[in-house]
Order: sequence, then C-alpha cells, then structure tokens
Amino acid sequence: MTDKQNHKSGQHPNRPPGKGTPQKPAPSKSRNLFWIVLFTLMILWYFFLTDPGGMFGTVPEIDYSEFRKELRDDNIERVHVQGEQIQGTLKEPVQLLITRDDTTHYESFTTYIPSFGDDQLFAMLDEFEVVVSAEPESENYWWYILFFSLPLLLFIFIGYIFYQRMQAQGRGMFNIGQSQAKLQDTSKKRTTFDDVAGADGAKTELREIIEFLKNPESFEELGAKLPKGILLIGPPGTGKTLIARAVAGEAEVPFFTITGSDFMEMFVGVGAKRVREMFKKAKEVSPSIIFIDEIDSIGRTRGAGLGGGHDEREQTLNQLLSELDGFEPSENVVVMAATNRPDILDKALLRPGRFDRQITVDLPSQNARVEILKIHAKNKPMGDDVDLEKIARGTPGFSGADLENLLNEASLYAGRDKRKKISMADIDHARDKVVMGLEREGMQIDDEEKKLLAYHEAGHALVAAALPHSDPVHKVTIIPRGRAMGVTQQLPKKEKYLYNREYLLDRLAVIMGGRAAEQLIFNTATSGAQNDLMQVAKLSRKMVMDWGMSDRFGHLSFGNGQEEVFLGRDMHRQRDFSDSTAREIDEEVKQISKEAYDRALNTLKENRKILDNIAELLLEREEISGDIVSKLMKGEKIAEENNGTNTA
Repeated sequence: MTDKQNHKSGQHPNRPPGKGTPQKPAPSKSRNLFWIVLFTLMILWYFFLTDPGGMFGTVPEIDYSEFRKELRDDNIERVHVQGEQIQGTLKEPVQLLITRDDTTHYESFTTYIPSFGDDQLFAMLDEFEVVVSAEPESENYWWYILFFSLPLLLFIFIGYIFYQRMQAQGRGMFNIGQSQAKLQDTSKKRTTFDDVAGADGAKTELREIIEFLKNPESFEELGAKLPKGILLIGPPGTGKTLIARAVAGEAEVPFFTITGSDFMEMFVGVGAKRVREMFKKAKEVSPSIIFIDEIDSIGRTRGAGLGGGHDEREQTLNQLLSELDGFEPSENVVVMAATNRPDILDKALLRPGRFDRQITVDLPSQNARVEILKIHAKNKPMGDDVDLEKIARGTPGFSGADLENLLNEASLYAGRDKRKKISMADIDHARDKVVMGLEREGMQIDDEEKKLLAYHEAGHALVAAALPHSDPVHKVTIIPRGRAMGVTQQLPKKEKYLYNREYLLDRLAVIMGGRAAEQLIFNTATSGAQNDLMQVAKLSRKMVMDWGMSDRFGHLSFGNGQEEVFLGRDMHRQRDFSDSTAREIDEEVKQISKEAYDRALNTLKENRKILDNIAELLLEREEISGDIVSKLMKGEKIAEENNGTNTA
C-alpha cells in the first residue's frame, strides 16, 4: 500500500495533470529550407575564398615566368585573358610545382600579368599561333562584390527576420514602451451576466458600475463619484476573468484588457511607460474600463524581497498608483483587477480612492453549481438519467472551471464508447478521475498486499460510518488511482463553512482508521499510512495553535509566525511563545493524535466482524459504494454482484 487519501468537503487531492504535456510544434518547412539555403551559401562562399583556381575549379596557379617558359617551348594551345588574369590550356601535360611538396601533372593553368606589363607577350602569342580569347574585367565585377559581401548580407537578413518576429509579437524596438492593453471588439459575440452562474453579489456590484458609466448624470446629481478601482478576489477557477468579460459585454463602453506580466520587460522603465500609455488610451475614449488580470505580479508589497530596493516592478506599481489616484485624476476610467493572492498586495493599492471595492468571488454553493452545470451542459447531449442536482451535491469544493472540466471529461468517456449521449455513469467516472486521479492499469498487486490494502480502506470506511459526526462514506475502492493505492471517499450531506471540535475529532479518528486496522489485523504498520499521518499532524496542530481547541491551552491562538519567503518580511521574526510552550504544544498535538488512534482502534475492535465483511467485499469487488457500507453496519445482507454492478 502507498499513500491513502480521504476526501471531504473542500479538501480534494491535487488534480491530475491535463491530457498530456503539450508537444512543441514541429518546425515549418520554410524555416528548414531557409537554414539549408543559408548553410549552402556559407559553404560556397568558403570554397570561393579558399579555391586557388578561381570559381570552384581545380586549375592551378603558376608563376608568370613558368608561363613564359611554356610559351617559348610552344606548349601552349590557347589562352583566355580577363583583365590581368590569364587562363590557358597546354598542348602536352607537364609537371607543375604547386607547393613545395606537391607536384602534379596539369593541362590547364592560371597566371597573372605583372603590374609593370609585358609588351612582348601578345607578339609571342601570335608567333606561336596560340588561340587568344578575352573579355572585359568589369563583367564579373559585381559577382565578386556579391561574394565578398555575402557574410554582411546574411547577417542583415537574419537580423531582419528577428526584427520581423519581434514586431509580430508587439515587442519591436520602436514599440517597446507602448501599451500592451487590447481593446475588446464589441462586434463579436459578447459574454453577458446571463453566461455567469452564481456570484450574485459580484454581479450586483458590477451592474451598479456599468449603470454609472452608461448614465453618470443620475449619480452625479446625488453627489456620487465613480469608483476608481474594483478588485476581484477569489480562488483559481471561480470565474473572475469570466465576470470581467461579462462586464465588457454588458457595458457599452471601450474595454481594455491586459495581464500584470505584460507590463514587465527586460528594459528599465518600460513598465511605467506602458502604464502611462494604457491610461492615456483609456482617457482618450472615456468613459472606459481597464481590466488587469493577475495584478499580484506587479502589485506585491514594495520594499519586500530578499534584496529590497527599488526595482523595475516597484516603478511600475508606483506609476499605477499615481494613475489611479494621483495629481492627474483619471476621470470616467474604471480599473478592474483580479487576483487570488490579496494577502501579498501593497497596502497603498487597496486604500480608498484606488481599489475602492473588493469583491470576493468564492467557490460556488450547491445551488450555484447546479446553475453552472446547466450552462456548461447546454452544448452537450445529456442522457435521461443525468441529474444535475445530484452531480452538484456530489461535487463540494468544485470551482466553475472544475465543473466545466468534469463535463468535458464525461463527454470524452462517452466519445470513446461511440455513444451519442452522456450518461450518469460517464459523469461518475469523470468525477473519480478528477478527484482521485487516473486508474493505474496493469499494476500487479500480490494477494498479501491486496489484503493489507483492503483492511486499510475498510478501517477508514468503518470508522467513518460508525462515528456520529463524520461525513458519510461515498465510495471505497482498492483500485490504484493517481498516487494512492486505495481511496475512501467521503461527501458531506450539506456544505459546511464552520467545523466544530466534535467533527474534527471524528475526522482525526477516521484518518487514523487505516493505521489502526493494520495494527489490529496484522500487528504491523505499513508505509501506506504516510499521507494519513501527515494529515493528522497538520490538522491536530491547527486545532491546538490556531483554533483554540486544546484542553491544556484553552481559548488561545498562537499562530505559526510564518511568512512567504519572497516577501522578505518576518523571516527572522521571533515567535510569540516560549520554548517551554512550544514543547507543551508538541505534547498536546501528540496527545490528540494518540486519542484519535485509540478511538479508531476501539471502534474497529467493537465492530471486528463488520470490518472483516467490508474487507472481504473489497477483495471480491475492488470497489463498493457508501450505501453498501451502511447496510453492512446495520447487519443487512448484500446481494450478489450482477453484470459487474455492485447492488445491495
């Protein structure tokens, strides 16, 4: 057995990665052809410069005196004169000295007329009846210029290609400081608030802003001022960017969008200049809206970081603060921003007059999940057995992006089986994949390990079903999924926002149920409880230090005194409790963990027969539902498995 995962409301394991790592696009044929041509030209240019005989030929170059000697011996048949160069053909091959150690027989040669001239040469050529041809030197003049300037031309060509690529990306030399904000095209299909399910409070606040932009006179009569900034705060996937797009669709005003990272560049001062350019464009077409996604990339606390100092990011933030509420007010320009890290934003960014309103976009409630599922199910053919309300009840803690991914995975399952509609079974399989991970097919587990695994999961399930304050068991499986060899999944009856001490103590006992079953049945401990022990240590320490649920310390919260390292704050902060208190905290955490283990062990001992029944059923079927566990707890008989479906 390896890591074991228990699931409860709002605490899901890490999602498995997407459908494979995106492959790098294959290089285009035109790019390959360019490099082939470039390499070929460089080779030709090299041979042209190093070829002793001229244009890639093998004609040797001889001394002029040697040429006169062969002419006097009547051994030259013809010559071709081009400027000062003479190329000729011998009547009989002779042994010519090319280098000190290289003598070879050649029939052709190349030589050059001396600069002081030779008045007798043409008379001698005529005397020995040598065939003479000639051409002006200027005919090849541009050819030589081309070849000798080829390296410079190639460098210019390559530089032009890179320049064009930078221009296409909007990062050219002449627009390096220009704003990267994009003006949304309102002529295309618009996203409206009808496309946003849930987040009613956020939509109410934003409708007020939209109405102010459309009809400012009615608000100005009352002395109201347009809010300068709106900050959308919420976990990833909750629809902050979607809400911003809906504002763009609802408002009949120009809407500029940009991400925080678009302000940054390798050159100093570019970020601040881009902020100025962005607000300049927005003021020219005011009233308008600017949306900055992931503002935490430029809005982190100033003076933080290990080096401190006034870096490029801080200059960009300073300029943004000035534009929001500085000496030159930005009339009728609303700035919207989104982040999932409000704790690291600079305080000056959040003060009144800048981001006046902070709207929280939280995880959707059950009713909101139903509405979100309806929106994402519009373009998908659903089977008659699909119950969206049941899906919403079984997906606590899912964000809007998670629900969209859930239905997409279900449609992929239906497509693999060549079916035209999505069934409830497809959605159940997709939920298991999203929550617990992919099924690890082909893994061979021997009987002994499988029995250990079955009792481990049966221990979790039995304790969860027996204790009064724990969440109901939804599914128990010993099929390896993701990083876990087995999973006991719990789903709450209703959404919880506050957790009392009794619930948390039962939760600790449920987590310890796997280790207690190993000790009770096999009198051993396995590495499969590693994740369980980590959860118990974390949860019990939070009960003692953060939530004041310890009998020894009472209603005290110590906090952990930890800050993010990149902020550079409180790295050497003294903890607000003594060493003796720290030892007492460790002892109290240890005591709570021990009590949870003892409680789980006693529960298993009292229900030993039921524990055996759950484990045997898991060994037989590998996966059982929470209803079967409940029936076993009541002593009811379980019907035989029909067509691979667990029935009770």
